[in-house]
Amino acid sequence: MQNPAAHENTGLQTQPPPEEQNYGATAAHVGQGPFVSVSRNSPAKRDYLISAVLCYANLINFMDWFLVPGILLEIQKYFELSDGDTGLLHTVFILCYMLAAPIFGYLGDRYNRKIILGGAIFFWSGVTLGSSFISELYYWIFFLSRGLVGIGTASYSTIAPTIIADLFEEGKRTTMLSIFYIFIPVGSGLGYVLAASMADVTGDWHWAFRITPCMGGLALVLLILLVPHRTKRRTAAHRALSISGTIRVAAEKPGVHRTAKTTWCQDVISLAKNWSFVWSSLGLTAMAFVTGALGMWVPLFLYRAQVVQGIVSPCLQESCDSSNSLIFGGITIGTGILGVIAGAEAARRLRKINNKADPLICATSMFISALCLYIALMVAQTNILSTFIFIAFGELFLSVNWAVVTDILLYVVTPRRQSTAIALQILVSHLLGDASSPYLIGIISNAIQGKNAHSFQWSFWSMQYSFIVCAFVGVFGGGFFLLTSFYIEEDRKEAERL
Repeated sequence: MQNPAAHENTGLQTQPPPEEQNYGATAAHVGQGPFVSVSRNSPAKRDYLISAVLCYANLINFMDWFLVPGILLEIQKYFELSDGDTGLLHTVFILCYMLAAPIFGYLGDRYNRKIILGGAIFFWSGVTLGSSFISELYYWIFFLSRGLVGIGTASYSTIAPTIIADLFEEGKRTTMLSIFYIFIPVGSGLGYVLAASMADVTGDWHWAFRITPCMGGLALVLLILLVPHRTKRRTAAHRALSISGTIRVAAEKPGVHRTAKTTWCQDVISLAKNWSFVWSSLGLTAMAFVTGALGMWVPLFLYRAQVVQGIVSPCLQESCDSSNSLIFGGITIGTGILGVIAGAEAARRLRKINNKADPLICATSMFISALCLYIALMVAQTNILSTFIFIAFGELFLSVNWAVVTDILLYVVTPRRQSTAIALQILVSHLLGDASSPYLIGIISNAIQGKNAHSFQWSFWSMQYSFIVCAFVGVFGGGFFLLTSFYIEEDRKEAERL
């Protein structure tokens, strides 16, 4: 007897027996001759419901990422950390995140994705709650807890996008992924806002880590109740050319054909030969470098600029003014939503006239973002309003790329390697990107302060000079996306053949 849910999700009019349905990495290619009829019905309501649950959990995911930057000044004073040590706090988080990502990519391609996601949400929410009870004497435990949260969130970021990609066809897939990735900046911004607000209301920054675990508990319940135990996986046949409501499958012989089983090493070697994947991953690395540095240090940089201008008084107590975190959180939310929507819409329109539109959009936005960030740094000492404006534009053009970059990966990499590809992309982009940039900025700032007299002026200048690195990295990122455009068409055709 056929599985109604599977039939509804895949849209295939003819289903294989249960033992042939494609739930694992070694997918069965089903053929009834050269043609397999496919329904043109719109995605089922359940598919949208599953996506909504995954988007909600993604919101919590990135709120937990940016709780620390939202109250960075308070944490720095509480644990008596230097700029270098403070930057290391985020680096520990990202290092654990990226090292765990390939492992979860491997598991996600081969085992039940719902169980992995449920375990991840439970784990990182529990650790986040536990970190709210750490005293100033055990700062190393706080560092460790951030690393453990990074491990938990790695599984979610690796696997959740592949579930959404499998639920929808290409046109709708871009839209749904755009919605999913809107929750990156929204969650990030809300992380700043939540952390700063809870610190203001309670007078104790520890309370910032006690709200998202409750939200995570709700996400876990929704995942258990609404997401099916076995989520479908798209085969190469589903990615073939659709003609007049049918999928044309070039079958070598009648009957059922299986995709050859490959090892993880074989998958990695194949991805390394995919130049669109390689160059776009390096472009994403540049994005992550800039985003990581901005996310960690901008509120503190703005505070130091305001102290130099005499707008605010130096904070000598544990509870400090959190208005910069609130404003920056709002900017992150607004520019994130607008940027992701604008990027997806620009890609949708420009693909009709240029097959290389996606990497060209990413390259252009990176160049503009780098220019805006450089201007923001230069005017910070004299005009704080202009600094906010140019930071907002810089973040806006960075956000344009999020959904577009992910969609590039999903159509230049064959479906059975997508979780592994996403995991490797996470590994590379975070290792050379936001795992490095917060610590690098902090170390450069420490070095500059160490060579000059201790003052609020040099405290600001040291951070300003350190941040200039981000503008140059942004330019390199634009160059990487330009290189992607040279290979995108050939690699997409190759992925469709596999």
